[in-house]
Amino acid sequence: MDAVFARCSVGRLVLPSMGMSLVAAGLILLGLVVRSFWQPGAAPYRYQWVEQAGVERIAESDLQAWPDLAITKVEIRASGLDQPLAVGQVARRGQGAPVMLDWDNRSGEPLVFTDTRLGELKTLAQAVSKHAPKDALLLAWWDTARQLHLLTGLDVAYDTHLREPLIAPAPWRTHDRSIARYEREFWGAPPSRDDMQRFGQFAEALASEAGRGAAMLRAMAGEREAYVVVHVSDLYKLGVQFPDRFGVAYKDLTLRGDVHGQIAFVKRWVVEHDYAGYTVHELSPQQARAYAVGNARTAATLLARMLPLSTSQPAQLQVLELVYQHGGYWVYRLPARLPAG
Repeated sequence: MDAVFARCSVGRLVLPSMGMSLVAAGLILLGLVVRSFWQPGAAPYRYQWVEQAGVERIAESDLQAWPDLAITKVEIRASGLDQPLAVGQVARRGQGAPVMLDWDNRSGEPLVFTDTRLGELKTLAQAVSKHAPKDALLLAWWDTARQLHLLTGLDVAYDTHLREPLIAPAPWRTHDRSIARYEREFWGAPPSRDDMQRFGQFAEALASEAGRGAAMLRAMAGEREAYVVVHVSDLYKLGVQFPDRFGVAYKDLTLRGDVHGQIAFVKRWVVEHDYAGYTVHELSPQQARAYAVGNARTAATLLARMLPLSTSQPAQLQVLELVYQHGGYWVYRLPARLPAG
């Protein structure tokens, strides 16, 4: 599928001829579900707990290094559909708040969380635990921050379920208040005003010019040793957060057959729509997602410069120091003093 989140020169929804019928059918189906079964005041979906993993299953999973975690499988369901729209793994330690660690979206449309790979998160958490000082501060998108806090114990700038931005298929976006209320009820206490403010500062920094954004992050961290963790999917989330400023498009690809042909297809897509740069991220051995930034202004933002876009050189970024990369995750040390200019 292909979508654009910007009200700028690229601000229109583009559906490619390949897979158009499938995407259109998904949108129609979700729309019919909302109209046929949705009750006023209710969210158009529900979480459904499925099972809790025992010690034996945890030992066989990517979470065997954290035997103290309680792991529960959860599904997102909508009335009128027999199959779940998405499946996740939720973890908690003792009486702590639940944290989504893994998300498998099966709907064909953006849905609540962005797709993640638990194996990549596990490797990232172990590397951060091994190399980052114990008193370091981690700065990341709120969902990544919660995951890393749970798995590493390191301090993060915010550790509550912030529910921003709303990630939902188009037919559901008119029910944002119902969704926000349901998410708050499911995940527990509402976020504090301080957490919301700090996360807003973080998102604003990512959407700013690289030098200015890095200075904003240093101001957030104060004098502490700090590391910034970003994921390729943060491009999508920042585009939803700031649709007027951060133009992003994406397209899903099937990884089978002619890989070189797929790459050529992505390059044609970028050229046809005059996008400023792109990157391709593997979601699974069978599927990848191409992201493109809409214009030079977006390509010059801190987040775009931190990720492996065709217009970026993360290892050469001077305002932050690249210290680790695995899968879709990129980790930077925030210098105590930023370079002049």
